[in-house]
Amino acid sequence: MDIQRRQLLRLAGGAAALPVLSRAAWAQAYPTRPVKIYVGYSAGGGVDITARLIGAWLSERMGQQFVVENKTGAATNIATEAMIRSAADGYTLLLTNAANAINATYYDKLNFDFIKDTAPVSPIMSVPFVMVVQPNAPYKSVPELIAYAKANPGKINCGTGGAGGPDHGSLELFKMLTGTNIVHVPYRGLAPAVQDLLGGTIQLVFSTIPAAISHIKAGKLRSLAVTTRARSSTMPDVPVVGDFVKGFESLQWYGLSAPKGTPAGVVAALNKEVRAALTDAKIKARIATLGGDPMSMTPAEFGKFVNDETDKWAKVIKVAGAKAK
Repeated sequence: MDIQRRQLLRLAGGAAALPVLSRAAWAQAYPTRPVKIYVGYSAGGGVDITARLIGAWLSERMGQQFVVENKTGAATNIATEAMIRSAADGYTLLLTNAANAINATYYDKLNFDFIKDTAPVSPIMSVPFVMVVQPNAPYKSVPELIAYAKANPGKINCGTGGAGGPDHGSLELFKMLTGTNIVHVPYRGLAPAVQDLLGGTIQLVFSTIPAAISHIKAGKLRSLAVTTRARSSTMPDVPVVGDFVKGFESLQWYGLSAPKGTPAGVVAALNKEVRAALTDAKIKARIATLGGDPMSMTPAEFGKFVNDETDKWAKVIKVAGAKAK
């Protein structure tokens, strides 16, 4: 009986190990076919450009095509849900950005829970917003803008690329921390908001650096401050909002996420290659031209970062009473 029992235990142990071994071997072989990267915005914007930049790198490094597919609508929620509903095998990814953290509270009813239903893979970069106004505006600094806004409530109109986006979040955070009444004017994209600022229709924009830098250099717009904690390497002479507004920090960020349950080996392989990209001179130079700074983290660190961003924006949205219509 003892011999038979030992034989049965050996057989059972071997059978139990097979799924683990095959799963590990399968992860090591990844990828064996093209990989999709869903993008929640149309082609040509910062999210799309970042997806194509990292997709080209991964294609070269991993020996399979990483194909960008634009699934627009609902502030990235359509693309996000499509990724979450895909097989958790590493062949469908999402170019995650700050909107995913904001949407968790901004939308009352979503068919998914971004934190619970996704596996964080790796951040790619962060991009500050820059507060821009017209050169002849009666405020030439953040303290002067705050003083003007308090003396003239509702007189400053701030354009954004759309309700619920990270630039909208930046505005609501600024209003919350300064106690100012600034009117939100949402546009269908950041470009038309910047154009209306140039024309004087609105008075303020929290713009990405690439969308505003040529106008700033030409003297058509004035930069008051950038929204990140540290100064931007692209605009080192411009102060940060936090120098004048305690606790203010806001940024756009990009990363990769996968469906929950994606094998750890696949996540680790992708994370390794993304982090390798962030040390490459050409990739770093391209990120700099986009006004960004590389973000290198482990999957666990990226997961904590997304959690913290989601919690932060939840507080801002609740105070502002902002909700998707």
